[in-house]
This record gives sequence, C-alpha cells and structure tokens, in this order.
Amino acid sequence: MSYTLNSKTFSLPDGRTVTIETGKLAKQADGSVVVKMGDTMLLATVVSNKDAKEGMDYLPLSVDYQEKYAAVGRFPGGFFKREARLSDYEILISRLIDRALRPLFPDDYHAEIQVLVTLISADKNILPDCLAGLAASAAITISDIPFNGPISECRVGRINGKLVINPTIAEMATADIDLIVAATMDNILMVEGEMSEVSEKEMLEAIQYGHEAIKVQCQAQLDLAQMLGNKPKREYNHETNDLELKERIKTELYDKVYEVAKTCNPDKHARHEAFQAIRDTFLETFTEEEKAEKAGFVKKYYHDVEKEAIRRMILDEGVRLDGRKGNEIRAIWSEVDYLPSAHGSAVFTRGETQSLTTVTLGSKLDEQMIDGAMIEGYNKFLLHYNFPPFSTGEVKQMRGVGRREVGHGNLAMRSLKKVIPTDGQINPYTIRVVSDILESNGSSSMATVCAGSLALMDAGIKISSPVSGIAMGLITDGKKFAVLSDILGDEDHLGDMDFKVTGTTKGICACQMDLKVEGLPFEIMLQALEQARAGRLHILGEMNKTLTAPREDYKPFAPRIIKITIPREFIGAVIGPGGKVIQEMQRETGTTISIEEVGDQGVIEIASNDKASIDKVLAKINGIVAIPEEGKVYDGVVKSIMPFGAFVEILPGKDGLLHISEVDWKRLENLDGILKAGDKIQVKLIEVDRKTNKLKLSRKVLIPRPEHPGQK
Repeated sequence: MSYTLNSKTFSLPDGRTVTIETGKLAKQADGSVVVKMGDTMLLATVVSNKDAKEGMDYLPLSVDYQEKYAAVGRFPGGFFKREARLSDYEILISRLIDRALRPLFPDDYHAEIQVLVTLISADKNILPDCLAGLAASAAITISDIPFNGPISECRVGRINGKLVINPTIAEMATADIDLIVAATMDNILMVEGEMSEVSEKEMLEAIQYGHEAIKVQCQAQLDLAQMLGNKPKREYNHETNDLELKERIKTELYDKVYEVAKTCNPDKHARHEAFQAIRDTFLETFTEEEKAEKAGFVKKYYHDVEKEAIRRMILDEGVRLDGRKGNEIRAIWSEVDYLPSAHGSAVFTRGETQSLTTVTLGSKLDEQMIDGAMIEGYNKFLLHYNFPPFSTGEVKQMRGVGRREVGHGNLAMRSLKKVIPTDGQINPYTIRVVSDILESNGSSSMATVCAGSLALMDAGIKISSPVSGIAMGLITDGKKFAVLSDILGDEDHLGDMDFKVTGTTKGICACQMDLKVEGLPFEIMLQALEQARAGRLHILGEMNKTLTAPREDYKPFAPRIIKITIPREFIGAVIGPGGKVIQEMQRETGTTISIEEVGDQGVIEIASNDKASIDKVLAKINGIVAIPEEGKVYDGVVKSIMPFGAFVEILPGKDGLLHISEVDWKRLENLDGILKAGDKIQVKLIEVDRKTNKLKLSRKVLIPRPEHPGQK
C-alpha cells in the first residue's frame, strides 16, 4: 500500500454521517480531501504558488466547482461529448465557495491560489452543493497555506415546519425555506437562498440552526488537521511597505478627506473626482522619479485613509456620503410600457442605479433544456442580468457573461419565481426576463427585482404579489455600528456587510448576505432585517404609484396560448405519420403547436398572435379526437368516388361509406354528374360497425322523400 489514509467522520443532526478523508487521491496538491455522504463523493484540491507576482496587491483566488457526468453514469450532451465550460449552476456553486473562503485569507497574502472541487460520484437524492464549501475548506485547512479558517457550508431547509440540515432532493420539493449558510466556528460569513414569503424572525432562526451544525463540521476539519500533525503554515512576504510615507499620508490627508466626505455630494462621479484631487495634489509634491517609485504606495495608503475617514464620519456623525440618514432610501421613479414592441417592459431608477427590464412570453418550445450531471429537465422561467461598462461610466472589453452577472441574475430570478403562478391554466407561458443595467451606483440586482416585478405586471402575468428588493450595509468599529439602507457602491466597498433582501408585503422571498467583519451579533442582523423590511415596503409603495397589479390582459401582439387535453390514444392521430398532421396544421395556420404525454392524457399547447388561427387548430384537433355518434348529422367532404358509392370524410381522418343506394331516394346506376371528389355535403351517420368500426352514411335521409303516385 503506497498511501496513508486519514479520515474523520461526523454526524448530521438526523444521524446521517459525512466523512472527510485525505492521503489517497491527488497527493501532489498542497491540500486534497475527499468528502463522502452516502454515495456522493467530492474531491477538493488547493494549490498556491510560493511567491506573488510582481506588483500584485490583491488576492488572486480562483474557485471552480465542476460535476463530472460519469459521477451519475451519463454521457455529456453536445457534439464533443465531454465536459465543457462551467454551467450557470456550477458557476453559482463556485461563487458560494469563493465568497465564504476569500475573507479568511490574510490581507497581505498575494500568491495565486486555485481551489478545485469536483463531483466524482453522486447519490441522486443528495444535493452536493451543500458539501462543496466543507470540502474546499478542509483541503485548505490541512495544507500549509495561510488561512484563518476553517469554514463550512450547509443547506438549511424547512420541511413541514421543521428545520433540516442538508435535506434530500425529495424533501426540498416541499420546503418553504432553502438557505445555504457559511460560517466559521464563531461567525456567520455568508447566507444565500430563497423562501416562500417568510418572516425575518423565521429566517434568522434558520441561520442560527445552520450555524450550530457548521460548528461540528469545522471541528471535524480541525481534528483531521491534528491527525496530520497540524502542518505549519508557510512563511511569506508579499508586500513591501513605506511606513514613514503611510504615516505622512494619514497626517496630511485625513482631515481633507473627511471634509470632502462631509460635503455629502450625491453625484458619484463628482465625489470621486474630489477625493482623487486630494491624492493627485499630494503626488505633485514629489519629483518625477519619486512619483514613479512611490505612486503605488500612495494609492494604497490613500485608499486606507479614505476608507477610515468615511467610516468614522458615518459612525460619529450619522451622515452618509450622499447626505442620507441610515434608514433613508434614495429617490425612486419608475415607468412601465416604455418599449412599445416588448411583451412587457419597465424602467426602475433608484438614485444613480437604473434597470431597463423586458419580459418576453413564449410557448413550451421556448423552454430551456437543462442537461447537467445532477439536474435535468426544463426551465420555464429565465432571468438574465446584463451589466455593460457604460453603466459605471467605464470602458471595458465585452467578453460575455461574467460570474457576477450570473450570480446577480440568479438572485433576482429566485425572488420573482416565488410569485409566478405554477398553474398552467393561469400562466401557460415560458417567460424570459432581461434586466439591462443602464446606470449603477450600488444595488443593481435589487433594481432588477423591482423592474422585473413591474415588467411582469405590465406583460399581464398574474403574479401573486409585487416584489421589491433592498441592499443593506453595515459600518462598525466593534463598539459603534450603523446599519445602512439602500447602500451606495462606495458603502458596499468600504463597509462590513452587503445584505440583499427581497420580498413582498407578506414576507421574504430571497436573500444574499456577505459579511466582512467577525463577531456580528444576531441582534444587529435582526435590526438589519427589520430595517430592510421597512425599506422594502417603502419601495413597494413607490412602485405602486406606477402599477399596483397585473394588467387584465396581455399586449395585443403577445402570443395567445391555449392548452387542451386529449385522451392519450389520440396523440398519434394528432401528430400524424412522421409529424405530417401537426406540421400541416402549423403551416396552414401559422401557429406553434406542442404536445406531450402526461399520465393518461395528451397535453396540447397552441400558441399564436391570431385568435382565428387558434380556433382553426382547435376545430381540427377536436375533429381528430371526436368519436363519431350514430344518428348525428355531419358536414362532410367527398374524398373519392367508387362504383358502389363514395367515401366521405365526416371528421379529420375519419371516412365513412356513402353507399350509392343512400345517395338519393331514386335508384342510381352511378354517381356521374351527382357527386365528385371535393364536394361538400351533409350526411347522417346511420350505423357504426362495432367489430370493424366502419361507418355507414346516408344522404337521402336528409332529403325529403318524394311522394309515390297516388299519394296525397
């Protein structure tokens, strides 16, 4: 045996066990572990360079989570049949891990770090995302990379009123709380999830419950590290400093920065220019040679002074950079039906943040197919968030959707999904919401929620309640603290918390929280939630000035969708050989028709902008599925002429024999000059042969019988 295996097992509150083991796989990484729960196995590795790149003044951390299709015994889709770029789902899990780990690396550590978490075996009833943070942290904890962890993550679900740690996929189907909580032994670091309009107190209880479970998971990592001898952390020196210059900048510039901050200029760009002017004026006191040598130090130390001065002003004077009080919301205006050709549209502006959001309604054929290793199926509600560089007055390369855009879009999607009807009769549409951020100064994802809610109502989607969102911030020095409603971009950057909360008047729909400070009491978190609720209701009130409820009808040019059900045995007849019948209906009417088998029925969806076209398709389908009734009169079409009579189509695909003796009361030798193919005639179904299902028709019974000679 060429390896030494070390493992640590702990139990979840319900008795299920999780094992962390190391020493068997990926031994050349700085740290590697395999986390097992049931048949689910995650391999996590971490590698960090020994030295930082020249000029690097931040932490170059990359985190990737990937699910191998072999883990569930499946082939990847697509032409190449191999794992390609990360899916949105994998990106979202990568972000959850990254956001929990990043704050715990030392501020002065600048060597590149790569964390890879891979699903290598999967139990189809266990969600692996709740184990990914644990795996990543364990790999770092047993390595020599400096890290102020460990951390762990868990999912908290509430099923039938009971909180459960890492519930199964089947259990989550009925959960009204779904939270991922990340924490150290002592402090909450991150929370993200969705809820079915729950209260602030209920959400906080779920977070606390998750933290208790995380403490056990963190201790398991410490125990595993101890088994390995508590490998000493590597020594490093990734920064050079000029302490004399640092002190000089603080002494000379702190008061000037404080005075600019106190002007409370609401214009972001003007405020930035004023702060930058202080730094540039200071740099002018140096020679060109000194500038080249010290510009980097000046930038770094000035940023620290700016951060300290602004934070002190907020804490000591209760005034924010744009002059607002802590619980004050920026000015709001909104408009709906802004784009005349969109199925629904809205502009939502709060301060210097603006979203232009559209809604597009589609049919079942527009559903998004999801072909992941763990998650398969179709998605009827899509929300895409775009953040072009002009929204912040910058020039940047447009290189496709970034991870931040995926994350912000997902938060808004989870918020609005909670109020969209799931009943196909109330909402038959596939819906795509697109938020384009046109201006940004903080909280653009929350502007997306507000604009999306208005746009859905403008499109006529019968959402159960309007939804708004607000981003909360925090400034604290350990003694004083200030909770800030509707934070600016600067307050997010310089503050200690970014806490986004969305919801209706009834309760919370989704949240995303990142903490940058240790030891935040739950009392402060509850105050932030209560303040967020007041802000959320205020924003809803402003939105109600524009639109209070969904429109009664869809836009005239929006597709109309009708759903009908037919007996399962008629599905083939509606589709036709090789799709001939359904394709012909679509070609003749310009409609879009889809059909699927659900239980013992076929569900047909007909979409078109033209009601007459839908009615034509309905008539055709109703004819196909109709059962011929003896004694009923039908409008038929002569399909062919035979020596013994004519075959007449009385329903789509259903022909009957009109014998020559049943054409007229008088005797006919043939049908020349009387009937021809294509003629439309009325006939009566006089008999259905129960053995052969052949139909016998009569025309003469609908014609008055002539009187015989002698009759009166």
